[in-house]
Amino acid sequence: MQFPGKVHETFFEEAIRSKCGFERREVLQGPGYGVDVAVVELPGGLAMAIASDPLSLVPSLGLEESAWLSVQLMANDIGTTGFAPQYAQFVLNLPVSLTADDFRIYWDYIHQFCAQLGVSITGGHTGFAEGINSTIAGGGTMITVAPRDKILLANKARSGNVILVTKVCALSSSAILGMSFPQTIVKHLGKEVHDSACDLFFKTSSVSEALVAAPLAMAMHDVTEGGVLGAITEMAQASGIGAQIFNESLPCYHFQKEICKLFELDPRFCIGAGSMIIAADENKQCEIIEKLAAVNIDCCVVGKFTAPEAGVQLVDSDGETSFFPQVRDPYWDAYYKAIKNGWK
Repeated sequence: MQFPGKVHETFFEEAIRSKCGFERREVLQGPGYGVDVAVVELPGGLAMAIASDPLSLVPSLGLEESAWLSVQLMANDIGTTGFAPQYAQFVLNLPVSLTADDFRIYWDYIHQFCAQLGVSITGGHTGFAEGINSTIAGGGTMITVAPRDKILLANKARSGNVILVTKVCALSSSAILGMSFPQTIVKHLGKEVHDSACDLFFKTSSVSEALVAAPLAMAMHDVTEGGVLGAITEMAQASGIGAQIFNESLPCYHFQKEICKLFELDPRFCIGAGSMIIAADENKQCEIIEKLAAVNIDCCVVGKFTAPEAGVQLVDSDGETSFFPQVRDPYWDAYYKAIKNGWK
């Protein structure tokens, strides 16, 4: 039995990595756990970066919000290269219960958000099918073309680099839970907590901070399933190094702690799209934080990358403990449990 969410690294290594079709020498970066994009070499010193993600259609959020997630989650992956996305393909497998008018609204927002990013939609597929009752409405791919030697990859962090995190832990998961179950949040936590979660939702894009930080960064990685701790661990493993994470430095707002507590979640482990992990030389950390602060984006140092033999260590007042990421993100169970329990 498979569980909801992204496949675990072990399954990926066993079932996928060695079975990726014909090997072409121009593929500079192919499939890799913890790597956000593929990179294909082009003539003239250029390369093409490619990223794919599911598309969201979440009735409890709304059509605009679903379109926002559909566009921004792909754009965030491309943003880790240090460049903005340029082209997109969308494959829409829609439930027959979705009306033509609702589809037009959803697609209008897809168009608007892509236009704001400078992304040209170049094609795809659109269809309706029976039996679709998921919040996943298909998949998409975004592409950018950039100078080959300027493209950053998540597996290029180095021992000695500091680890910076933008914004906050559990950004997207706490926002989505707050917006999906408004009556429950208001009843148990108050209107202020609900409003704070809603305000955070449209901060789930990390492209702008990626473009600001890129000239000073060694590598960047989008925070998705597994949360901030999972993303740092993925980055360390992909780069073949260890990491030392300062538990008390991990950023989390009061209202997020309250939402996560209500849903029995640890914000450090939950989907955090909109936050970015940045690896940089220690002498660049202050400049990165200052440049991001100038555009109203929070950023802090939460640790450092270390030698590979050290593994990933979580440091708190009790000392160091070895950290191993959870097999699956707990957000999914919490979300579906709330639906099953009739939370509104």
